[in-house]
Amino acid sequence: MLNRRMILGATAVLALSVTTGPALADVVKIGVLAPVTGAAAADGQEMVNGVELAVDELNAAGGVAGHTFEVVVGDVGDASADAVATAAERLLGDRAMGAIMTGYASGSNFEIEMMAEQDMVYLISANSAQTEGIIKPNPEDFGTVWSMTPSYAGYNTEIVPVIEGLVAEGKLKLPNKKVAIVASDNPYSKGIADGMVASFKGAGWEVAENDLLPFGEINDWRAFLAKIRENPPAVLINTDYVSGNAATFMTQFMEDPTDSLVFIQYAPSVPEFLELTKDKSSGVVYNLLGGVLNTPKNPRAAEVLGRYKDKFGSEPGTYGPALYEQVLLYADALAKVGDPAKRAEIGAEIGKASKQTAMGRISFDPATHLSVQSNDGVPIQFYQIRDGERILFYPEQYATGDFVQPPWMN
Repeated sequence: MLNRRMILGATAVLALSVTTGPALADVVKIGVLAPVTGAAAADGQEMVNGVELAVDELNAAGGVAGHTFEVVVGDVGDASADAVATAAERLLGDRAMGAIMTGYASGSNFEIEMMAEQDMVYLISANSAQTEGIIKPNPEDFGTVWSMTPSYAGYNTEIVPVIEGLVAEGKLKLPNKKVAIVASDNPYSKGIADGMVASFKGAGWEVAENDLLPFGEINDWRAFLAKIRENPPAVLINTDYVSGNAATFMTQFMEDPTDSLVFIQYAPSVPEFLELTKDKSSGVVYNLLGGVLNTPKNPRAAEVLGRYKDKFGSEPGTYGPALYEQVLLYADALAKVGDPAKRAEIGAEIGKASKQTAMGRISFDPATHLSVQSNDGVPIQFYQIRDGERILFYPEQYATGDFVQPPWMN
């Protein structure tokens, strides 16, 4: 079996091939638009791994409707508009391309319109506010574009009732009702931070700090943390999603921690974060929409995580399982349509899906093309890191353990 992976960068094309048997006929290419180099490379490599795992399994089973698959990677690097557009154009220009997968490529998701113009099947697992903003005015124009991630409204609103619920239950003691928030200047981080500010203010909290830093690598958070130590908040939030930045933030916070619950958006879910912080992150809280729902009530998650670890020798974060499931959603639709050239029909079949996945039961809202958020669909999940383990403590029906007061607050 031929298992070929082709990597397309913004300025160069590199072909890597590994032959494990006879060449396959009628190969459909599946593109991966991902940051395989740059600050978010840990995410990007997971995206590629997830697609490769699914493709290897499909090919080993004989393919789908007479078709086998090949993975082609478009590297978006630093996620600049030029890099994303160049990588997307190269994937779109390949006449054998059947579908393109991503966790995220650009911060604004502008490439969605490029995909829709060519009826390219495009499945995505991030930046749902941007996806909704593009698709909702005219969903009929985006029949091949679907998001595995539900609306980010939960990121904006759910943190306040969860924290206040922990206080009411006596699991969390806070010194005041002040919150400090720092974001990086990109649509994901800033959009969630703005939503959180509104939610905390609406619940009667004082927003003591609301800072915005340039997007990119950040090696020193001490100027911001110095302000925090002068006026310690009960809750300290960082919405920078880059795992290396978040790890540096947490390590520098622990140099002189304040009596504050620390919440970091998304980044603690990436394995690299734990590798970089080690015991310094024990107690930190984060949440996920569209994250792996690894509980006894969703055995699919353990199955996918086990397959990923068996192949790559490490535990994945969010994007390996997500893109694995994206490929299988495409394969299900292709099995019904039969012809990979009928991409509009394949997109319509994906939109009808109702399938249990590692993230929960995926179905799609026809008005936004986002997956449906609910405790019966894709729930918002709150985790606490403790001693190198991720403990899911909310929602209660999926909990794998209880929240405990962070050690620096005791």
